Amino acid sequence: MLNTTLCYLERGEEYLMLHRVKKAHDLNHDKWIGIGGKCEEGESPEDCLLRECREETGLVLTDYRYRGLVTFVSDQAPTEYMHLFTASAWTGEPRECDEGELAWIEKSRLLSLPMWEGDRIFLRLLEEQSPFFSLKLQYEGDKLVLAVLNGKQIG
Repeated sequence: MLNTTLCYLERGEEYLMLHRVKKAHDLNHDKWIGIGGKCEEGESPEDCLLRECREETGLVLTDYRYRGLVTFVSDQAPTEYMHLFTASAWTGEPRECDEGELAWIEKSRLLSLPMWEGDRIFLRLLEEQSPFFSLKLQYEGDKLVLAVLNGKQIG
């Protein structure tokens, strides 16, 4: 099983998003996602979050919140536990990312962008200020076939 982090940096009514267009053979190719990546040996989710954010954006997070655990089950990849965060403060200025193009996107426009169907579910939960949640998303290829929020099937 894989442990990863994902963070949405929040600036007013915008999130810093990454349009994944630069890496070959990228599972997320051409999709818009938050900032994050794979946990390394010995890292906590917070350690991974801080490292990945610094590597991908050049920013050092100073205020962030652990919002939920998303379990991805796929017929094409190992099971993944994604630790979901939001951040409201940081130091530095965003720099070019080698995995894609960074852009501040208005929250009201997010759902019109190409993204995984399950991302729309947890973005809605973030927007609704849901308390800490556990979300299981099961995919067959690119198709979301099951969503379970806090132990109850949704959708």
